[in-house]
Amino acid sequence: MDIFVECSTNTPETDLCFFKVIRTREKSAGEHGEVCRLPHYNSQKAEGPGTLLGVLRSPTLRVVERSAAAVPERGSCVTRVRRLTSLSARTRLSSEVRFLSPLPVLLIMKRLGSVQRKIPCVFVTEVKEELSTKREHQPFKVLATETVSHKALDADIYSAIPTEKVDGTCCYVTTYKGQPYLWARLDRKPNKLAEKRFKNFLHSKQNSKEFFWNVEEDFKPVAECWIPAKEIEQLNGNPVPDENGHIPGWIPVERSNKQYCWHSSVVNYDFEIALVLKQHPDDPGLLEISAVPLSDLLEQTLELIGTNINGNPYGLGSKKHPLHLLIPHGAFQIKNLPTLRYKDLLSWFEGCREGKIEGIVWHCNDGCLIKVHRHHLGLCWPIPDTYLNSKPVTVNMNLDKHDYAFDTKCLFYHFSKIDHQKFSRLKDIILDV
Repeated sequence: MDIFVECSTNTPETDLCFFKVIRTREKSAGEHGEVCRLPHYNSQKAEGPGTLLGVLRSPTLRVVERSAAAVPERGSCVTRVRRLTSLSARTRLSSEVRFLSPLPVLLIMKRLGSVQRKIPCVFVTEVKEELSTKREHQPFKVLATETVSHKALDADIYSAIPTEKVDGTCCYVTTYKGQPYLWARLDRKPNKLAEKRFKNFLHSKQNSKEFFWNVEEDFKPVAECWIPAKEIEQLNGNPVPDENGHIPGWIPVERSNKQYCWHSSVVNYDFEIALVLKQHPDDPGLLEISAVPLSDLLEQTLELIGTNINGNPYGLGSKKHPLHLLIPHGAFQIKNLPTLRYKDLLSWFEGCREGKIEGIVWHCNDGCLIKVHRHHLGLCWPIPDTYLNSKPVTVNMNLDKHDYAFDTKCLFYHFSKIDHQKFSRLKDIILDV
């Protein structure tokens, strides 16, 4: 099977291009050029980084390299391509050519969005004055109607990638003190005086007027290392609070900060690695826990799950032996999702094994994220037996190349002791500390 892509955008200042799979069988020549099959490319192999997909002739010949495990399907994704360099269009390819460094390549990555702001619902929502089953003491429910929202339609929701919404706390990996660091979510909130003024505004009958914030005076102080989330609006150099009066942001996870001790348990800054749970690259029905270089996670957002996070909906570890893991956002793609209709999604959540999840997050081609939560459909969460816990999991720490001297009390040490072991379910992993 041949893989063809079209160039949809080009960002010269960052040297990034975006390509979309347009055909999978025949060669296609159009305004964006022709993509040809490499002679030795085998689409049946689900190999990792280094698998060659094809070449783009527009106007130069460029070799492209796949980093995702699965072959893209037509219209299923947009891939991000970092252009390192290109070859002359006159260059000829043959099966004898060895595509090794220093051959110039285009590195292709699945373009999945990061969580830097509140994610809107795929349906238009309405508020009902009923006691919430999601938040204790909340006297109302936010429920979905059967109408797909304009935001979802504008983001081309029908060609987006649906993924499992994981129930944890949001994290972010970016640079701090010259090295990759894990950052915890910390929203900056208004002080008591400003909060009272804001609530009065919300309950006022004349709330059509705009509410004005003084960011320097109206908000509680935060540490100097705090940074606002990337995608929030800026006004006069200051971040603009969201509709709830909060400023989403991040704070670096330091070992000395006991407030973030569970965040700290999944990273090791000495060796610059993180404990990550994801789908096994060679077996879609198998989960994998591994030690991943923090540098590989730079500028990604992830979900921290485990014993002491959000009531532990996945039943990980125990009070005596707590267990926490990081899951990259978009890690678990959903196959065979029904049509985007309220009743079909409701039936899928209620009657399908794959539907035993907290919700769905669609990763759209423009980077926008759209979601639906079980609570939007009037369904309960958490539930006794989640889909995430029904899959087998293997431990593959990838520690063979280095001599890691872990503290005997840390999670990395205990996972190294069960390296290469396989468990029938995620919650069957018990760490005897």
